[in-house]
Amino acid sequence: MTPEEFRTYGYAAVDWVAHFLEHTRDYPVLPDVKPGSLVDALPKSGPEQGEDFGQILEDFEREIVPRSTHWNHPRFMGYFANSSPGEGILAEMLAAALNPNAMLWKSSPAATELEQVTLDWLRQWMGISPGWFGQILDTASTSTFHAIVAARVRKGVSKGTLYASKHAHSSIEKGALAAGVAREHVRLIDVDDAFRMRMDLLEAAITEDLAAGLEPFCVIPTVGTTSVASIDPVREVLAIAKKHGMWVHVDCAYGGSTAVDPRYQPLMDGVDEADSFVVNPHKWMFVPMDLSVLYCRDKEWLRNAFSLVPEYLRTAGDERALNYHEYGLPLGRRFRSLKLWFTMRSFGREKIAAMIHQQIEDAKWLAEEMRQHPSFEVCAPVDYSLVVFRHRDGDEATQQMFEAVDRSGEVLLSPNVLAGRKVIRLAIGNIQTSREDLAVVWKLLRGVAGG
Repeated sequence: MTPEEFRTYGYAAVDWVAHFLEHTRDYPVLPDVKPGSLVDALPKSGPEQGEDFGQILEDFEREIVPRSTHWNHPRFMGYFANSSPGEGILAEMLAAALNPNAMLWKSSPAATELEQVTLDWLRQWMGISPGWFGQILDTASTSTFHAIVAARVRKGVSKGTLYASKHAHSSIEKGALAAGVAREHVRLIDVDDAFRMRMDLLEAAITEDLAAGLEPFCVIPTVGTTSVASIDPVREVLAIAKKHGMWVHVDCAYGGSTAVDPRYQPLMDGVDEADSFVVNPHKWMFVPMDLSVLYCRDKEWLRNAFSLVPEYLRTAGDERALNYHEYGLPLGRRFRSLKLWFTMRSFGREKIAAMIHQQIEDAKWLAEEMRQHPSFEVCAPVDYSLVVFRHRDGDEATQQMFEAVDRSGEVLLSPNVLAGRKVIRLAIGNIQTSREDLAVVWKLLRGVAGG
């Protein structure tokens, strides 16, 4: 592609993006397609000769867009919503143009040092004390895996046991398996009425494992669980873990972003005293996928676990030249910090905090509307922007309501099972989601619920 061709098609692509961001609500959130439709629509083999790029863009709009689930839609409220605003999109384009590999300081001084700067800014915004080492990874699954590996190496265990809430994300168990912890050595601790990990059961499980000759080495409380956005008592977990010399990693992937607003920093009580924690700006700080941040109290714990430097990666020593590849599994590292930098600078802390606060208030408004309605039951506390609810007539009515909403294409929600009962999750988090969007969803829910 010549520079002139790039300008032509680049302007066309930017025009498409601008139109899409302006008119996202005109698209169905969930596409009405059958599995295999795109496979059947595209050629069975790649072209022998290059094709016209204008035709490629047309095929993108005709074949790809209609088959996309639109995570960037303001009524995408399943799982945990995310956002890709203009700032992040432009940053992704420029990062791709520079195309660095930030494995060494020498291989990309700008990418390496901007990562250090932006993660220190983020630490300050969250009210976390100085001294933490941060690195950007792709998702919380990878971040938690790194913490578990570092915890195992630091403790030096062979038959280590790991503990988390029954409502902890499945990535914790996956990370443990990948780190070499046997599945039967992962303990999922039961919860109280507010879906928080019970400390008496945690203590009992650790005591039992010690008596059996096992080696408790890590406990992972969560601030904002995926299932119900519950908040484990991190400070109490720390007290128990300290007695047994255990690593504490806190999963703040969802809830951590709220700490940019001082009003919500008390929900992070104790996190500053843990050994490591993860927060995902790509969930609720309006940064495009993917960008997860792992903070570790001492970077040498990560270096001891992951540093392996062949001769072709050795560089002249300088105490300010950080080589990120020594502190994690990836060698290839994208310039992810650029989109975080663009977003933080363009919005500023106050605006991001205000948007998060408004979305929490919107969730509380919707939950109160549901509590006042005879067909709905709110099934968990609403501390963040997640509303967990069900139909009062039971599991079958709840499932029918979910399926009807799903078929509409107007909104995407996600199902779950809580205390043996079917529930529906509605997570607010897209940057464009407004009270008006919630009103549309609420009207739809009432309609399919029969009232």
